[in-house]
Amino acid sequence: MIEMDGIVAKMKNQKINYDKVLRKMINDWERNGERPSILLHSCCAPCSTYTLEFLTQYADVAIYFANPNIHPKNEYLRRAKVQEQFVHDFNERTGANVKYIEAPYKPHEFMKMAKDKGLTEEPEGGRRCTACFEMRLEFVAEAAVEYGYDYFGSALTLSPKKNAQLINEIGMDVQKIYDVNYLPGDFKKNKGYERSIQMCNDYNIFRQCYCGCVFAAMDQGIDFKQINKDAKAFLEQF
Repeated sequence: MIEMDGIVAKMKNQKINYDKVLRKMINDWERNGERPSILLHSCCAPCSTYTLEFLTQYADVAIYFANPNIHPKNEYLRRAKVQEQFVHDFNERTGANVKYIEAPYKPHEFMKMAKDKGLTEEPEGGRRCTACFEMRLEFVAEAAVEYGYDYFGSALTLSPKKNAQLINEIGMDVQKIYDVNYLPGDFKKNKGYERSIQMCNDYNIFRQCYCGCVFAAMDQGIDFKQINKDAKAFLEQF
C-alpha cells in the first residue's frame, strides 16, 4: 500500500495541501494497479456524498458511522438512518458496493471525555472539537484494523466549518498507534462542498442544523425538544 508519509515529507516547508497528497496517492494506486479498501468515518450523510462519489472511482469504500457526540439519541438515530439510506440509494444509482457499518452508540464516552478533560465550556471549534476528532478517528482506525481495511479516513473535511489541516494532522498521529494507514484528504476542495449540496438535493438528504454536540448546541440555542420531536416523527416512517 502507498503511504502518505513520503509525500508529506516533501512538503515539510509549506502548508500541506492534503487534497494534492491524496491525488498523488491515487496516481500511485493506478500506476501500480491497486484498488485499496478504505474504512471511512462519516459524521452524517451530507459529508459522505461527494466523498463517496470521488473515492469509489479508485477504491472499495465502507462507511463507518461512529459518532457518540450526537445528542439526543433520537437525533443520532435519525442521522444514522439517513446515512444508511444514502449508502443504499448511492449503490442503487451508481452500481457501487459501499458497505455501511454502524458502531454502537455510546454517548457516555464522549461526555466522560469532555468532562474529564475540562472541555465542556470550550467554544465550538476549540479544544473540545480537537478531542472529538481524535476520539472518532481512533474509533475508525481501530475498526479498520479489526475488519482488515488498507486505510482509515474521515469525510469530516468536506465541511468548510471543519479544520482540514487539524483533522489530517490528527489522522497522521493516530496511524502511528494503529497498524493501518491513514487516508489524507480535503474533500471540500475542487468544488467538493458545492457538489455535496447538489447531491443532497438530488438524493433528498436531510441536512442537520448543528454538529450534534450537546455543548455546542446549547451555545447555539438549539431547541432539543423540537429536535427530538422532529427526529422521532422521522423515525416513525421506518
